[in-house]
Amino acid sequence: MLLICGWYRGFLCHGSSPFRPAPFLLSSSSSFSEQYCHRAEPLIARFLLAVVLSFFFQHAALAQVAENAVIRYGDLQHPVLGSSGMVAAQNRLSAESGARILEIGGNAIDAAIATGFSLAVTLPRAGNLGGGGFMLIHDAMSDENIAIDYREMAPQSATRDMYLDENGDVDTARSRFSHLAAGVPGTVSGFYAAHQKFGRLEWKDLLQPAIEQARNGIVVTYDLAEFLRGRQQRLCRNDAACTYYYKADGTAYVVGDLFIQKDLAKSLQLIADQGPDAFYKGDIADLIIAEMERGGGLIDAASLSAYKPVFRDAVVGTYRGYEVVSMPPPSSGGVHILQMLNILESFPVAELGAGSADNIHLLAEVARLAFADRSKHLGDPDYYDVPIDWLISKTYGEQLAASIDMQKARDSSDVAPGVLPAYESEDTTHYSVMDKDGNVVSNTYTLNFSFGSGIAVPGAGFLLNNEMDDFSAKPGIMNAFGLLGGEANSVAAGKRPLSSMTPAMVFTNGHPWFTTGSPGGSRIITTVLQMIINVIDHDMNLAEAANAPRMHHQWYPDTLSLESGFSPDTIRILKDRGHNVQSARGTIGNTQSVGFRNGLFRGASDTRRPGAGSVAPADPGSRE
Repeated sequence: MLLICGWYRGFLCHGSSPFRPAPFLLSSSSSFSEQYCHRAEPLIARFLLAVVLSFFFQHAALAQVAENAVIRYGDLQHPVLGSSGMVAAQNRLSAESGARILEIGGNAIDAAIATGFSLAVTLPRAGNLGGGGFMLIHDAMSDENIAIDYREMAPQSATRDMYLDENGDVDTARSRFSHLAAGVPGTVSGFYAAHQKFGRLEWKDLLQPAIEQARNGIVVTYDLAEFLRGRQQRLCRNDAACTYYYKADGTAYVVGDLFIQKDLAKSLQLIADQGPDAFYKGDIADLIIAEMERGGGLIDAASLSAYKPVFRDAVVGTYRGYEVVSMPPPSSGGVHILQMLNILESFPVAELGAGSADNIHLLAEVARLAFADRSKHLGDPDYYDVPIDWLISKTYGEQLAASIDMQKARDSSDVAPGVLPAYESEDTTHYSVMDKDGNVVSNTYTLNFSFGSGIAVPGAGFLLNNEMDDFSAKPGIMNAFGLLGGEANSVAAGKRPLSSMTPAMVFTNGHPWFTTGSPGGSRIITTVLQMIINVIDHDMNLAEAANAPRMHHQWYPDTLSLESGFSPDTIRILKDRGHNVQSARGTIGNTQSVGFRNGLFRGASDTRRPGAGSVAPADPGSRE
């Protein structure tokens, strides 16, 4: 306070700067102005104290508003807000189905199941009964994180070399587009297992929205019409698929048409009434077996009845003080998300800046190292001892970080050999749910390719997956997503193929902050990684983080893929550092994220796919 008085005495009485102390005067004589200043000092002091305290209190208040603001008006994009929960899904109708379940008293697990069954109707290229996936659950009551593995399983008669021709080469037509491509579906069994342990509403109630959508029809959107038109040649190689997804005269549905799926509605009703037994032992099982016998597939009664989802321990790590939880093997994504975050902790990611050449270079080098490990160490943990603890250890992350040169791209051949891959499908789908009780679900499931194998089950109304291609048909040969694999991921009866699906959750101070996930084949892992660092390091809200331009590198091919939105200067610097930069074929990923902060739920559906939506349940006071 004395210093402040000195500053202002000097400024008001001597004309000196308020930021320098006033000079000390030795003369005993006083001018009028100096005498005035001496008399006014107590008043000035009180005035200045009030000003200073007001400034500091206002500054603190503004800082608190910025920290706790419901809406940050400096942000360019904003998430959907809600007070009672949130559902984010790739189709808004399905998100609305999940939100309605929350409104009538269901929890996040109930809503997730309803959303998943609805997506089988509204998003047939990825939503499914005939596929499988991973569900990550945070149970608020027990404060536990549970990973449900309902990945497809190889049929009982599957063998290691079943996709090799007489020359020992991989027959990709057999592993991708034949009846042999289908693994035993896990979706129905996985959803039922989640409901039995964590659900609140009656099982049949959770299927009702999907049944109504299939029976009464959904209006064809531009997105659905475009995909059906583009896949007609492939789907119409199978009579049942052609009948289900195209008009009786063979023409494609157009925007505004009503798309009714009567056989799918019957299957959903059977599952609602009889549970998973309808699918694995009952009428639907009979239809699947008949189609397998007709087409030379391997799924039989023994394979269907043997299917069981697995409850696994989630993988858990930390990043800059936040807890990160994800899916364990046979997902490779969770392990490698934690591995890559451990590497990134050695670098000032926030200071590098989102979208900068340094930031993209670092992410590419980190991904290169993780994907190299994926090819050697990851597989079904029921058949292979995956070294999870070592891969996600801080020590190993630091060792890998020390190998990164920030001025030069490493040649992938220095890490391990590889060959060029085929184009990857984007058509897995992810959805996220939070409820008012603190339960969280992050679910990713798929048919593998868009519309799976393209083979439908006559009388049942759904497509079969082609997930057997996710096995390593021949060690050292890439699958359709350009991913190398070894013996750990070779084909075996009853085994689950390795997957890139990466549902993830982030916690702060022990409480759920946000959850996210994405489709995109091998690009899922880097998409989820960028979502996490965009929020934590770059202070983006969920909507901004979802829609920021993305990169991808996966070790092989040794290519750095960039979406549109990066500056020419950034691209030039990356090329100068030795990166083989290419424009991404299509977009990279499609996240569906929900979060909770400052008393409100937040939902962000990636704009890379039309028709997605985040929906909050109606507030209790607004219901009729």
